[in-house]
This record gives sequence, C-alpha cells and structure tokens, in this order.
Amino acid sequence: MMEVVAQASGEKGVRVVDTAIQVLKHLARDARATVPVVDEYCDAYRHLFPEVRSYECFKYLHLGILASTGRKSLPKLAKAVHLTSSQSLHHFLVNSPWSVTEVEDIRLKQIQAAVNGKVVALLIDETGDRKKGKATDYVARQYLGSVGKVDAGIVSVNAYGVCEGITFPLLCEVFKPKGRLKEGDSYRSKPAIASGLVERLLERGFEFEVVLADSLYGESEQFIQALEEKGLPWVLSIRSDHGVWMPASERVRWNRWCRFERHLSDAKTEERYIRELVYGKRSRRTYWQLTTEPETLPEASTSFVMTNLAKKPSELKKTLGDLYGLRTWVEYGFRQCKQELGWTAYRLTRFRDIERWWALIFSVYSLVSLQAWRRAEAREQMGENELSPEIPDGESLLSQHPEWSEKCSWKSTLNNLRLLVQPVVMLWLLCPWLSLFENQSLVRAFHQFLAQVNQAQAYFLHA
Repeated sequence: MMEVVAQASGEKGVRVVDTAIQVLKHLARDARATVPVVDEYCDAYRHLFPEVRSYECFKYLHLGILASTGRKSLPKLAKAVHLTSSQSLHHFLVNSPWSVTEVEDIRLKQIQAAVNGKVVALLIDETGDRKKGKATDYVARQYLGSVGKVDAGIVSVNAYGVCEGITFPLLCEVFKPKGRLKEGDSYRSKPAIASGLVERLLERGFEFEVVLADSLYGESEQFIQALEEKGLPWVLSIRSDHGVWMPASERVRWNRWCRFERHLSDAKTEERYIRELVYGKRSRRTYWQLTTEPETLPEASTSFVMTNLAKKPSELKKTLGDLYGLRTWVEYGFRQCKQELGWTAYRLTRFRDIERWWALIFSVYSLVSLQAWRRAEAREQMGENELSPEIPDGESLLSQHPEWSEKCSWKSTLNNLRLLVQPVVMLWLLCPWLSLFENQSLVRAFHQFLAQVNQAQAYFLHA
C-alpha cells in the first residue's frame, strides 16, 4: 500500500492516500476492555488519543490507580493490569502526545453537568510533599503542610468544589520557588496562583456560594481584593494576631460565646462555640472566633475567621460554624489523593510529566466523585418515588457482599468501586500461573464469573 501511495501523484494521489487512511482506520483494533466503570468513564476521553495503545494506557492507569494496589508505582500498576512491564505506561506519561488541558477540560465539563444548579463551595488550599535531591523541577526547601515544617519538597495550590457532601477536584497549579525558576517562568505567590485558579473557574461558568481558605490567603489582601472584584462571598481563616486599622479612640470588643451544633460529614453533631470580635465600629468584614472549649481555648481546635458574608451577626452565628467547617473537606479530600490514589507516587523529574500524573490522579478522583454523586441522586429520586422505594436489583445483589457499603460518601464509593474491579485484577494476577498450569475449566469459569460481575456492575452504574 505504501508503494502505491509513493508512486501516485496529483489528485489521484490524494484519493489514494484518503483510501489508505480509511483502510487503516477500518483495520485499527478496538481498545482492550477493562471493567464497565472504567470503560464507561474513559470513553468520554477516547477522541483525545489517536493511538489505541495510548488510550489503553490511559484506561490501565485509571484502573490501577482505582484498584487496591498499595503503592501506586508504575511497576505495581503494570502488574495489576496484566502488562509484562511498566515501559508502556512510562512512555504514555512522558512521550505520548496528549494534552493535560484537554483532559482537564472534559473532566470539568462532566463536573459542571453533574452539579448544574446546585450550591457549590470553593475550597482553596496548598499541599506540599517531601522530594529528595535537586533533580526534580520546582523542588526546594519550603514549608510543607504534610510534615508541618520547612523541608525539601514540591508544593501545589489546589482548588476543590464541595457540593452536598461530595468533594470534586477542580484545578491545581505548582508553586515555583524563586530559586528554581526556569527559562520563561515568572514568580507568582501562592495567593496570586489561587486568584488565577478562581478566575479560570469563573471563566468556565462555575458559580460558587462561598470561597473558603486558610490563613495564608486570609492574610493576603491581594487574594481578598481579587475575590471582592469578582463579587464572591468568602470565609477565610486569619492568624490570632491579625491586625486591623482603627482610630485610637475605639476599642476591640469580644462578645459573649454562643453554643452551636457543628454538623459533621457522617451526620453526627458536635458541640462548638462561636463569638464575634468587633474592631471599633462594625464594617462589611466581620471577625469571629470558633472553639471546642471556651474556657481553655485549645490551640488545635480554636480558630479565627474573617468574612464578608452579608448577614446579621445573629444569623452568622448559626451558619458560619458549619460553613467554615467545610474546610475540613479539603484536608480529608487531599488525604485520599495521597493515601488512596497515589498523588506522590511518581518517580519523575520533569514537571511536564509530573503534571500529567497529577491530571490522571484528579481524573480518577473525579470518577469516584461523579459515581458517588450519581448514587446519591439515585437514592434521592427513589426516596421521592413512593412506588419504588427499594434499592434497584443490581445494587441489591452487590450489597450482599460483606464489604459493600450502603453509604454514598466518597470513601464508601471508592470502597465499592474497588470491590467491582477486584475480580478482573485478581484474574490478571493469576495469569502467569495459568500460563504454567493450564486449566481451561478454571479459565472458563472465571470468565463466566467476570461476566456476571460486569453485568451487575453495569446495572449498578446506570440504575
């Protein structure tokens, strides 16, 4: 075929080339199937990968990251998805021509479609993790939140959305220390990076009920001014020694403590206390102190916050504690990124490659979040429909598994999805033994078993 194309010329040559392309497309094989939950989610990204092998690696990494594989190193993931080596996965990360921006675009559109019309809180935070040596881009001695001190590591600023108890990863951007800037880089502080993330999300059409962040951003007038310019409500942590300019004739007033019930993510409540701090005359910004024990003010459970929420002090007392408490979701959420999905499991030095790894982690995280959201919506609809209050048959069957969780939280959904992918991973791990000791009856039985699991899984995904 190539000889014919080479000899052809002019209009005839163009027709021959077109024919050759169509034949090659016809002969192109389909990507290897994994499990319904991964195949269904990844199908939205299929057009981003012109090569079937790249698309397969995209699916393999989603499956491996989702599965219970312990450390998420490429050799471990390759073993879990039945690859002879991790070379193809490494090639996909560092050489395959795919775009982080395009993957991010599809992922954010899926999230927007899911939460359309719902109230969303935007959480801003940074995370830092140890990285030894100086070979990795943007690694420097800096404060790392994961260890609570200055150490050699890499830091990223992250934006999360929280809607009806489900956490959605939105955007992240690496912090580039001044001493590690590369050609073409420009230094930006973490609050400046956070402001950019907020602006990018607003440009995409996201709407936020409130923006929450810790004291690094609460003490940044630059960040606060950026939120004000966008007309966004915010609740920000501030330091205990936060300063406010006021006339010398005025004084600081500490109002009385008020008890409130803090509603936790597991539907439980805890007794907390809140009081307002008034610096001279009240302004549009109000200041509050929250604690678990007003007599001793334990450092670990006492915080100061500042907000521009346009509510009466009596109304803020009732809502501010729960609202600011959403900040714990970002700590919980990113703990899952690190411990469960392998945010820091990469062995890469170029940030371009690290950014690709992070994009995949955010994609898998979104897969779990969207499935948790779908389950919660299905339960809500069943509750509203008096004619069919029972759990759908497919999920009812799966729920008989002793480790299945009926909850719709992110962690419970991850647990259930891992149970669903477990059978195929187990079969792939057994394949080396089955190649040594052939047992066709066992293989047929295992494939019949997988077909049953996948059928129940498909029902579960679309119920």
